Amino acid sequence: MAEERQVEDVSFMTVAEVAKLMRVSKMTVYRLVHNGDLPAVRVGRSFRVPEDAVHEYLRNSYIDSA
Repeated sequence: MAEERQVEDVSFMTVAEVAKLMRVSKMTVYRLVHNGDLPAVRVGRSFRVPEDAVHEYLRNSYIDSA
């Protein structure tokens, strides 16, 4: 069984930080969150995305070119 991480161990990023890292618009990040492709936590009126989830999403999004 996978070991769960403590909340103190999780590093969160803002939507703007994720967009800058991925070089996409903030709207694209919001779409990923709302579609369930990228997990996020709602804090007030904004979202925070676990940094590990962003890196995992990017790892899984690579495609092989011919």
